[in-house]
Amino acid sequence: MRLPLFAANWKMNKAVSEVRPFMLALLEGLHVLSAKAGTHYEVMIAPPATHLMTAREATQKTPIQIGAQNCGQAPSGAFTGEISPVVLKELGCPWVILGHSERRHLYLEDDNRVLGRLQAALKEGLLPILCVGETLPERKAGQTMAVVERQLGILKNAEVAGKSIVIAYEPVWAIGTGENATPAQAQEVHQFIRSWLKTHFSPAFSEKTRILYGGSVKPENSAFLMSEPDVDGFLVGGASLDAKSFSGIVENGLKSRS
Repeated sequence: MRLPLFAANWKMNKAVSEVRPFMLALLEGLHVLSAKAGTHYEVMIAPPATHLMTAREATQKTPIQIGAQNCGQAPSGAFTGEISPVVLKELGCPWVILGHSERRHLYLEDDNRVLGRLQAALKEGLLPILCVGETLPERKAGQTMAVVERQLGILKNAEVAGKSIVIAYEPVWAIGTGENATPAQAQEVHQFIRSWLKTHFSPAFSEKTRILYGGSVKPENSAFLMSEPDVDGFLVGGASLDAKSFSGIVENGLKSRS
């Protein structure tokens, strides 16, 4: 069985001074959960880049892992504002989120740019979470699977065979809107993604790859979403900013696996 993964994307939120209190509160919630459930799972927090060192120091010798919200396409160079994957590795930051819809739509990162970042992350041994998902007009036009397939297509040029990656399906129309895909809608796309991985790579690669759902996830809906067989966890935005809410998502999501 695939190990559930609960990833938090803080986006451009929280002050550095808020990192340690949050981690302490989250650890308290996860400790209580582990004592009750005894379930194995992973938790990753992706704070702003300015917070990474503090977050890493605050989570040493704890089960919480740290990730970045993006990384550059090269180990170094004249790339103002970018973050080197080499430096992320040096910081002890093993995870990186790539291709998030906000990067694609607000900062015009196309599939080729996302591919470059993915290749750079893999070269340094980072664990990428590749985000895919459609806009509301694309869903209404019946283009969901075509959009997701196009975004997944970069994997064929990224030499991912034999490596660990995570896919996050995030319907753009559900991110920060309060609207979320129904469990059936999420499962339909997750199943498509797993089938695509099986066709283009191998059954083993498909079966081991975790596919997360993201888009207005909260404690009230996490159990229903994670009851679907191809939903292996969540990439959480707004609800991850509150430790109690995020630990509630983890707890309720795991209940559907017990």
